[in-house]
Order: sequence, then structure tokens, then C-alpha cells
Amino acid sequence: MTREIIKTDNAPQAIGTYSQAVKVGNTVYLSGQIPLVPETMEMVEGSIEAQIRRVFDNLSAVAAAAGGSLADVVKLNVFLTDLAHFPVVNEVMSGYFSEPYPARAAIGVAQLPKDAAVEMDAVMELGQ
Repeated sequence: MTREIIKTDNAPQAIGTYSQAVKVGNTVYLSGQIPLVPETMEMVEGSIEAQIRRVFDNLSAVAAAAGGSLADVVKLNVFLTDLAHFPVVNEVMSGYFSEPYPARAAIGVAQLPKDAAVEMDAVMELGQ
């Protein structure tokens, strides 16, 4: 199968040696997104809720560039520097996803790039 590199200006540009997403067949692997504002490449200001929303908006932009949407996400990984924020993830996520929800993991980590409080990556299946 051929690989297609997904790139959009509507999400933060890669800050390392990776692609925003890679499509193989009908499966799209979305790289981790932190709460960077695409236009400025600076962290979004505000609460943890604002940061989580920015991450979902970034993932949504990459999903759209790949020809899908968050409704096509089958697996979501959430990385938090403070697992006390997990209820906020659930609350915000309910505004971006509807049932059936994707499979998900929530992982507590010591640190994330640019000292972000949250990062998420996803796997999306197109053509459902």
C-alpha cells in the first residue's frame, strides 16, 4: 500500500521530524497535537478547557485534511500531565464526539512538548 502524507495549514506545523498525519489505505494515523494555535505556533492561553478544545480543533483540522472528521476516529490517546483534568477531557470531548465513541486511552505523563498540559493523537478509519 502507498502512504500519503497529510499536511494542512489549519493545524500547527510539525515541530519535529514527523508528519501531521499519514494515510495508509483507509487508515489515517494522526500525530499528537498539543494546544498550539496554528497561525502563531504559540500555546493557546487560558484554562485547561481552552487547551483541550484547541487540541480537538487541531485534530479536527488534520482529520479534515485527510478527507474525514472526528466522527471517523476509532482510537484516541489522551496524554495529561495532571490526571485530575480527566473529567474536563470527558466534558469537552462530548461536544466533539457522539456515540458510538472511539476507543480511548488516558495516560498520565511527567511532561509534554512545550510544557503543554495535554496532548492527543488518534487513528481514523475512512470509508465507513
